[in-house]
Amino acid sequence: MDPTFKSPGPPAGSSSSRTTLPPLPKLEMLNPSHRFLRPAKRINEGPDVSQFLTSKAYRDIGIWILQLNHALVPRSIQKSTAAGAPTTTTSTPETKDEHKTEPSEPPKDALAAKLQSLRKKKDEQSKEEIKTFPLPKGGEAKEEEPESIQKLQRLLKKMEAIIDEAPPDPGPRRFGNVSFRTWYKILEQRADGLLREYLPGGVLRWEQEKLNKGEGEEEDGTETETEGDGDGDNKANEQKQEVVGALEELKAYFLGGFGSAQRLDYGTGHELSFIMFLGGLWKMGGFEGEENDEDGEVERRIVLGVVEPYLRVIRRLILTYTLEPAGSHGVWGLDDHSFVPYIFGSAQYTRPISSPNEPTPLEGSVPNAPKPGDITKPTAVERYRTENMYFSAIGFINDVKKGPFWEHSPILFDVSGIKDGWGKINKGMIKMFNAEVLSKFPVVQHFPFGSLFQWEQDPEAGIPAQSVHMQNQPVASAASAAVTGSVETPTERPSGTAAHWAQTRAPGVAGGDGLGTTAPWAQKPLGTGGVPGTAAPWDEAPTRAPGAGAGMAPPMTAAPWARPTGAGAGAGVGPSAANRFTPYKPSGGPGGAPNTGPPPPESFQSGTPGTASNQFAVTKAPWAK
Repeated sequence: MDPTFKSPGPPAGSSSSRTTLPPLPKLEMLNPSHRFLRPAKRINEGPDVSQFLTSKAYRDIGIWILQLNHALVPRSIQKSTAAGAPTTTTSTPETKDEHKTEPSEPPKDALAAKLQSLRKKKDEQSKEEIKTFPLPKGGEAKEEEPESIQKLQRLLKKMEAIIDEAPPDPGPRRFGNVSFRTWYKILEQRADGLLREYLPGGVLRWEQEKLNKGEGEEEDGTETETEGDGDGDNKANEQKQEVVGALEELKAYFLGGFGSAQRLDYGTGHELSFIMFLGGLWKMGGFEGEENDEDGEVERRIVLGVVEPYLRVIRRLILTYTLEPAGSHGVWGLDDHSFVPYIFGSAQYTRPISSPNEPTPLEGSVPNAPKPGDITKPTAVERYRTENMYFSAIGFINDVKKGPFWEHSPILFDVSGIKDGWGKINKGMIKMFNAEVLSKFPVVQHFPFGSLFQWEQDPEAGIPAQSVHMQNQPVASAASAAVTGSVETPTERPSGTAAHWAQTRAPGVAGGDGLGTTAPWAQKPLGTGGVPGTAAPWDEAPTRAPGAGAGMAPPMTAAPWARPTGAGAGAGVGPSAANRFTPYKPSGGPGGAPNTGPPPPESFQSGTPGTASNQFAVTKAPWAK
């Protein structure tokens, strides 16, 4: 998949392509003979991110995010063809006929032309109905929700109830509350039972098939992944992955979606893990009706019925245990903890589409949508946070942060000034998600890879764009050397991105490898133990000092009036206190001060006593008379 996440198909709103639009890509279902693997860590250093951006896992993540995003775009439905839609209209056959004959008469003036245009627009709007998809009222599960959605909602409620079993520690703390580790430990212990009880039946079918085949088959014990880079130091890419049950692989993404018990933090990487946990359920056929879903009804239920309740659980965890932001840019990040609510929330307000296969609009808004600038108004945020995911995320920011909005959330404040509607914001959020989440080593380094989301390369993947994000990735070898305290001089430059002015050796130095970035003026003198260092042009060896003989020390810096005529003259050690202000006398001995020009005068011409001219001539200003 292209890293820019551009949706295929003709431009949105093209009337000539509404009947010929190809279906948008969706996450593929698993083969019945699929074998599950224990997920393993693959991204160990910065350059691994480039390989991740060409992997099948990256392709599936992009397809799943776009699939959920497109399902939330409002729909424009013709009233005559809308099944079960209200058909109330105020126009009559007589008025319709009048409207049909009116356009044949040219308007008499500008006012009549404008009235005719408004009447035509009103008639067009009366023939269609715009359907939006707000959040459920009160956040409660509906009885008409499918069984799979209701089970996942009950699972989230069970997890939220564990908070009462692990109350926060009242002791003083600077970072996250240590009681979060207790909550996470309880979740780990109960994860298998919770998943077996609350996962949809379509997923449990895979686990039952494994039990029927028997777990004692030795030939299915392990499987070696061969898509690694073959580097001897990167053992994680050469390790064998054990064949496990479906729940065992899903559990890695499930537990990864609720923060880190070790670092006491939560961020967009954990959020990504839970979103792909839902993607794994989709691949395994865990949602009813997904095979015949053409208009995105199942995807909408997933976002509105599962993702939003998940975010509410996460927000309570953050408030209860004061979890730190993971991989955040601080004030210059979009949000300290979340990203997907801004994608899905902006999709809820984009311009309506008339076909399920029509691409997501790149600009425009649904009629009567709030303005993007309303996110800076607390009253508007409180009004819309119960129906829109974007405003819900903004409302949580207002709950935990104080002060002017532009001060604590400058990026969101800048986004609020966009004039092209929520479609433009949605497009920008998807591009930003690709750059700030999927292309950042600190965010995706803990994402595991197994059989559901594979590390092997996508044969249709293009070359990742070398953006600023890709050019500033850390190297694990340098970090590990700093941790171990090793002072051994490396024999090679670390593999990574080098600036165009970075050289491997200093100009003019024959042989040897310069370490680090070498400036053009840096020479290669040998320091202690023969380790090369950086030297300026004036930092030269004593044997090559200007004006000094063999074995002489370099002369000190001397003012023009300081001449070495006293003790120590000719020794090349600079003037002493006895000769510091003596008149100039040339010194021809080795190590003497260099010739810097004519000597200062020994006497000064005087003027008439008692007048201003009786001053030293060298101190007379032009205006001194």
